[in-house]
Amino acid sequence: MCGRYVLEVDAHGLMRAYAAQPSKEFDWDPVFSVAPRTKAPVVREHVDEDGELQRTLEFARWGFQPAWAKDKGPRPINARFETAATNGMFRAAFASSRAVVPMSGYYEWVDTESGKQPYYVHATDEHQLHAAGLTTALKADEGGWDVTFTIITREAKDAAGDVHDRMPAFLDEDLMTEWLAPGKLDADDRERLHGALGDVSERLAAELITHPVDRAVNNVRTLDRTDPSLIAPLMLG
Repeated sequence: MCGRYVLEVDAHGLMRAYAAQPSKEFDWDPVFSVAPRTKAPVVREHVDEDGELQRTLEFARWGFQPAWAKDKGPRPINARFETAATNGMFRAAFASSRAVVPMSGYYEWVDTESGKQPYYVHATDEHQLHAAGLTTALKADEGGWDVTFTIITREAKDAAGDVHDRMPAFLDEDLMTEWLAPGKLDADDRERLHGALGDVSERLAAELITHPVDRAVNNVRTLDRTDPSLIAPLMLG
């Protein structure tokens, strides 16, 4: 599962990296602990009134909330790759409301005798990671739309061969273009895109590396989200 992640690129860096424009006022500074139920940048594409393709950066809340879901129902932060294209909760979003969730890396935890030890997982060359996401929108009380998202996760091995329970399904540059393309996919196209995501995300998973970090990251209430030392390598033992 992906329960917390890092995005250490600011708003201007994101706009350059994705050749995207903000959908409205957009301000983002590096954050070293993005938690569920908080808002974070996502990349989406749509065709505007003039028939032009537009790629935008916008804020969405992490925790998928379809319009038909009960107010107190689940807000899944992850969607299993194996069923993301067919599951009733996510099927419509996979067909027509896909997004990219920019991240620099993510955390996972290992149980030890002294408690949970956090690890930071990231690319070997520190490049930007593009997680496959799904979005949905609700009409906001004050007008406009509240967009929520979930991150697709899969089983995989990292560069060291370590097996992770779940990790985000990452896209490469080529597949990202197809993933973001607007329009509703039919069943055959959904199956084909799902297969491509499986192949690419498995390859990219093998390029990730992991290192332990300070347990300060464990307490989301007391940590400083802007503190880069949260991802600094820690010597254990």
